[in-house]
Amino acid sequence: QVQLVESGGGLVQPGGSLRLSCAASGRVFSFYPVGWYRQSRGKERELVADIQIRGSTNYADSVKGRFTISRDTAKNTVYLQMNSLKPEDTAIYYCMSGPRGSEWWGQGTQVTVSS
Repeated sequence: QVQLVESGGGLVQPGGSLRLSCAASGRVFSFYPVGWYRQSRGKERELVADIQIRGSTNYADSVKGRFTISRDTAKNTVYLQMNSLKPEDTAIYYCMSGPRGSEWWGQGTQVTVSS
């Protein structure tokens, strides 16, 4: 069973930056897409960004131009660079990967944007 572990969350002021990391226990990111999702209180989990096997990326409209997803296959790690953070970005951020129907999820990392 592959494990995904997120890190890098925390408290940041509006306009600040954070970089989230998602580390896999095996060399899986070369073989499966990876998505960053977030869930804030009272809302459904939503896709923030994903990176496909060949490296193409997609972003939710709400984060375009502010967030960047990237991958280091040698380190089995996917990153989410988050700039110009807003209070509405406050959520638990999760990474997900794996075969369709049997995806792996991390435990999540809390991001709080507040002054």
